[in-house]
Amino acid sequence: MRLKRVVFLIIILSFLQSTGQEIEPSIAFWNTLKSHCGNAYEGTLESPKNDENFGGKSLVMHVKSCSENEIKIPFYVGENKSRTWILTINDGIITLKHDHRHKDGTMETVNFYGGTSTNKGKEDIQFFPADAHTQAQLPEAATNIWWITLNDTTFTYNLRRLGTDRVFKIAMDLTKPIETPEAPWGWKD
Repeated sequence: MRLKRVVFLIIILSFLQSTGQEIEPSIAFWNTLKSHCGNAYEGTLESPKNDENFGGKSLVMHVKSCSENEIKIPFYVGENKSRTWILTINDGIITLKHDHRHKDGTMETVNFYGGTSTNKGKEDIQFFPADAHTQAQLPEAATNIWWITLNDTTFTYNLRRLGTDRVFKIAMDLTKPIETPEAPWGWKD
């Protein structure tokens, strides 16, 4: 009798596990990124090492603002505080946009370019092909694909312009939070 009860419990538990909903990969990615809210991290330029705008400069990201559907990550290059990555999620699909500001906080002419994932990706990587807005602002960026990887130790921001040699990659060390930087250009603390 006892063996029948054990077998019955195993069957019930198996059934409950099989009907349980798994977290979608994009939601898992989102939750992992959101767990870093408030933290800042330093990183390195991985490619191209000799980039004149980023090479040899301090690279810092600050997961500064998080809500249910939006995460804003200012990205500092040396003393330049003009860049913010804005990620939004809608029905499990993530969009990446780039907000660029002048020192006085006004928007740069080329702004809010980026793309939206075409699917729910994986829990450790999300891809963002250039959207129509990006193509209209930056025709040469029509073939851009951005992607972000995320695991327990590293956040990477990547760009590949298909059909060209244009590749860009930075890696941020998530194991060592640093002091949070001043507000980026255009932000009020």
